[in-house]
Amino acid sequence: MSHTPVSPLRRANAKRMRKAMTDAELKLWNELRAHRLMGLSFRRQMPIAGYIVDFACPTYRLIVEVDGSQHGLAQNISSDDARTQRLQSDGWTVLRFWNDDILRDIDNVCSHIIRTIGEDLP
Repeated sequence: MSHTPVSPLRRANAKRMRKAMTDAELKLWNELRAHRLMGLSFRRQMPIAGYIVDFACPTYRLIVEVDGSQHGLAQNISSDDARTQRLQSDGWTVLRFWNDDILRDIDNVCSHIIRTIGEDLP
Protein backbone atom coordinates (compact mmCIF):
# COMPACT_ATOMS: atom_id res chain seq x y z
CA MET A 1 0.00 0.00 0.00
CA SER A 2 1.48 3.31 -1.02
CA HIS A 3 0.94 6.55 0.82
CA THR A 4 -0.68 9.34 -1.18
CA PRO A 5 0.18 12.77 0.18
CA VAL A 6 -2.65 15.00 1.34
CA SER A 7 -2.25 18.68 0.61
CA PRO A 8 -2.13 21.16 3.51
CA LEU A 9 -5.35 22.66 2.15
CA ARG A 10 -7.17 19.31 2.37
CA ARG A 11 -5.76 18.70 5.87
CA ALA A 12 -7.03 22.10 6.99
CA ASN A 13 -10.42 21.30 5.44
CA ALA A 14 -10.53 17.98 7.34
CA LYS A 15 -9.80 19.78 10.59
CA ARG A 16 -12.55 22.30 9.86
CA MET A 17 -15.01 19.49 9.03
CA ARG A 18 -14.24 17.71 12.31
CA LYS A 19 -15.40 20.86 14.10
CA ALA A 20 -18.51 21.39 11.95
CA MET A 21 -20.15 18.01 11.47
CA THR A 22 -23.62 17.66 10.03
CA ASP A 23 -26.40 16.30 12.26
CA ALA A 24 -26.11 12.89 10.60
CA GLU A 25 -22.31 12.80 10.96
CA LEU A 26 -22.58 13.76 14.62
CA LYS A 27 -25.21 11.10 15.28
CA LEU A 28 -23.08 8.41 13.62
CA TRP A 29 -19.90 9.62 15.32
CA ASN A 30 -21.62 9.32 18.70
CA GLU A 31 -22.18 5.62 17.90
CA LEU A 32 -18.66 5.02 16.55
CA ARG A 33 -16.40 7.08 18.81
CA ALA A 34 -14.44 5.74 21.75
CA HIS A 35 -14.80 2.12 20.59
CA ARG A 36 -18.55 2.20 21.34
CA LEU A 37 -19.48 0.02 18.37
CA MET A 38 -18.29 -3.51 19.18
CA GLY A 39 -14.95 -2.15 20.43
CA LEU A 40 -13.99 -1.01 16.93
CA SER A 41 -11.64 1.92 16.47
CA PHE A 42 -12.90 4.58 14.05
CA ARG A 43 -11.32 7.86 13.01
CA ARG A 44 -13.20 10.78 11.51
CA GLN A 45 -12.19 12.95 8.58
CA MET A 46 -9.19 10.72 7.90
CA PRO A 47 -6.92 11.35 4.91
CA ILE A 48 -6.73 8.28 2.64
CA ALA A 49 -5.43 8.09 -0.93
CA GLY A 50 -5.55 11.86 -1.33
CA TYR A 51 -9.15 12.07 -0.10
CA ILE A 52 -10.62 12.96 3.28
CA VAL A 53 -13.11 10.23 4.22
CA ASP A 54 -15.88 10.78 6.75
CA PHE A 55 -15.10 7.80 9.01
CA ALA A 56 -12.56 5.00 8.77
CA CYS A 57 -11.83 1.84 10.71
CA PRO A 58 -8.19 1.24 9.70
CA THR A 59 -7.98 -2.19 11.35
CA TYR A 60 -10.61 -3.57 8.96
CA ARG A 61 -9.92 -1.12 6.12
CA LEU A 62 -13.51 0.09 6.22
CA ILE A 63 -14.66 3.55 5.21
CA VAL A 64 -18.09 4.92 6.08
CA GLU A 65 -19.27 7.91 4.06
CA VAL A 66 -22.29 10.02 5.03
CA ASP A 67 -24.04 11.44 1.98
CA GLY A 68 -26.34 14.42 1.85
CA SER A 69 -28.68 15.28 -1.00
CA GLN A 70 -25.88 16.87 -3.05
CA HIS A 71 -24.49 13.36 -3.60
CA GLY A 72 -27.59 12.55 -5.67
CA LEU A 73 -26.64 15.05 -8.39
CA ALA A 74 -25.28 13.50 -11.60
CA GLN A 75 -21.86 15.19 -11.43
CA ASN A 76 -21.40 14.14 -7.80
CA ILE A 77 -22.47 10.55 -8.46
CA SER A 78 -19.70 10.25 -11.03
CA SER A 79 -17.17 11.85 -8.68
CA ASP A 80 -18.25 9.62 -5.78
CA ASP A 81 -17.97 6.52 -7.99
CA ALA A 82 -14.42 7.45 -9.03
CA ARG A 83 -13.50 8.12 -5.40
CA THR A 84 -14.97 4.79 -4.26
CA GLN A 85 -13.15 2.89 -7.01
CA ARG A 86 -9.84 4.53 -6.05
CA LEU A 87 -10.31 3.67 -2.37
CA GLN A 88 -11.35 0.10 -3.21
CA SER A 89 -8.30 -0.32 -5.42
CA ASP A 90 -6.23 0.44 -2.30
CA GLY A 91 -8.01 -2.37 -0.44
CA TRP A 92 -10.69 -0.39 1.43
CA THR A 93 -14.36 -1.35 1.67
CA VAL A 94 -16.56 1.72 1.26
CA LEU A 95 -20.05 1.96 2.75
CA ARG A 96 -22.27 4.91 1.92
CA PHE A 97 -25.31 5.95 3.94
CA TRP A 98 -27.75 8.77 3.25
CA ASN A 99 -28.19 11.37 5.98
CA ASP A 100 -31.85 10.35 6.37
CA ASP A 101 -30.91 6.69 6.94
CA ILE A 102 -28.62 7.69 9.79
CA LEU A 103 -31.04 10.17 11.32
CA ARG A 104 -34.06 7.83 11.13
CA ASP A 105 -32.55 4.35 11.58
CA ILE A 106 -29.14 4.51 13.26
CA ASP A 107 -29.53 0.98 14.65
CA ASN A 108 -29.81 -0.52 11.16
CA VAL A 109 -26.84 1.55 9.95
CA CYS A 110 -24.70 0.27 12.83
CA SER A 111 -25.87 -3.31 12.21
CA HIS A 112 -24.84 -3.01 8.56
CA ILE A 113 -21.39 -1.76 9.58
CA ILE A 114 -20.98 -4.66 12.01
CA ARG A 115 -22.15 -7.21 9.41
CA THR A 116 -19.68 -5.81 6.87
CA ILE A 117 -16.78 -6.00 9.31
CA GLY A 118 -17.93 -9.45 10.40
CA GLU A 119 -17.30 -10.67 6.85
CA ASP A 120 -13.63 -9.70 7.25
CA LEU A 121 -13.07 -11.14 10.73
CA PRO A 122 -10.38 -13.82 10.89
